[in-house]
Amino acid sequence: MKRSIVQIRPEDNVAIAVQTIPAGTQVRDGLVAKDEIPQAHKIALTDIPQGGEVVRYGVVLGYAKEAIPQGSWINEFMLDLPTPPGLDDMEYATNIKPYEELPDPPVTTWEGYENPDGWYAGTRNLLGISTTVQCVTGVVNAAVERMRKELLPKYPNVDGIVPINHAYGCGVAINAPEAKVPIRALKNLSKHPNFGGQMMVVSLGCEKFTVEKLLDAADISPENVIVLQECKGYDAMMNALLEMADKKLAILNERRRVTLPLSKLLIGMQCGGSDAFSGVSANPSAGYASDMLVKGGATCLFSEVTEVRDGVYLLAKRCVNEEVGKKLAAEMAWYDNYLEAGGVDRSANPTPGNKKGGLANIVEKAMGSIAKSGTAPIVDVLSPAERPAKSGLIFAATPASDLVCGSCQLSSGIGVQVFMTGRGTPYNLAACPVIKVCSRNEMKEQWPDLIDINAGPAATGEKDISEIGTELFHKIIAVASGKDQPFSEKYGLFNDYCIFNPAPIT
Repeated sequence: MKRSIVQIRPEDNVAIAVQTIPAGTQVRDGLVAKDEIPQAHKIALTDIPQGGEVVRYGVVLGYAKEAIPQGSWINEFMLDLPTPPGLDDMEYATNIKPYEELPDPPVTTWEGYENPDGWYAGTRNLLGISTTVQCVTGVVNAAVERMRKELLPKYPNVDGIVPINHAYGCGVAINAPEAKVPIRALKNLSKHPNFGGQMMVVSLGCEKFTVEKLLDAADISPENVIVLQECKGYDAMMNALLEMADKKLAILNERRRVTLPLSKLLIGMQCGGSDAFSGVSANPSAGYASDMLVKGGATCLFSEVTEVRDGVYLLAKRCVNEEVGKKLAAEMAWYDNYLEAGGVDRSANPTPGNKKGGLANIVEKAMGSIAKSGTAPIVDVLSPAERPAKSGLIFAATPASDLVCGSCQLSSGIGVQVFMTGRGTPYNLAACPVIKVCSRNEMKEQWPDLIDINAGPAATGEKDISEIGTELFHKIIAVASGKDQPFSEKYGLFNDYCIFNPAPIT
């Protein structure tokens, strides 16, 4: 049965409108809309005094700047932001859900590409071309265009060629403490499971980010590295690049999918262009699918520091022990300091689109964001672009920027990303497929050929989270196994690799 408003918890004194509610509408017994309530925006369920708590998800979103009568529209201009939760006195490991209580996965195997290093398996078979500096981008792109036309047709088992262009490498403080973040990101991306262990690196020759900083010593050889300044002109560069690519493609062409356990699958969970429905439908559905994956042995990463900061105490209780909990607190503290040094705080996060979609502030956004983590125990915490060493649910600390978070998760090795959105985005990654999940029916109607899974029926009450979560689980397995493609992958809508560089530029 369809509903007109969604109240998350009994103690909430606000609810969100499933559709725009005209002023004067009787919403339910004893509740009449004093104002027009836009879709996804909040209606006051009770009279809220000046300074009173505004509660959704059972938590305080903020404090009323002025008295808010029952039935009023509540928007971002009406609330004072609460103080962020402290990090020094959090409880750890007090809300650990037993794995046997997680939902059972419908299947426990998939079809993927095993790799020589025995780590996570590939979901695609790609030639990745790493670069050490932006200066080589023009030459690499020209070479890749030729590779796709002249070489790729000879190797039908290879899915594509991915140049890893980025804005790092020269004019950077390469020895600054935080330079470890971009260096780690590029080093780990060169080992992505979808690249099949084949190294192809293009260097200029005079940059600060040297080949030695990108590759392990055993991988530095003429078979893997081309230095453009050592080539005698443009034609020689092209010939060298095409010759190396031809050899790499021949090796990759021998890869075949095999049946693998879910323990060989690494999935990333991310949300962007969020609205007030994201925490009602799309993110909980992703969380349900994540719980299924984790119970089946897979590893799931969820991210975005500023979008969990106000719910960090809830995540701390799900950390399996104090060691993991303290890693979580340390990543939060690092980011607090990072924002403070830039003259901002977590309130800088919500976008105009988030607010138009009913999210009043970062607290409300965070409470919806953490729903994509499901209910499984958190077994580890990663710094930006780190590779996981444990299996299960992991918090990967990244910026909330869609493009930077996605790039960090790629460097961590994800084979599929699940991306939840309320407002819509054509964002996609070149090195792994991205499945789009929307939070409301109108988004699917607006973009029927860009949204892969519609979680909107969970917001209207027409479907349960478990139904949509199970549908998403099957989609993840099909995409990971190469039996399905998300729309954005079919169209080749690949975004740039956007590196996170908190270190100085010189």
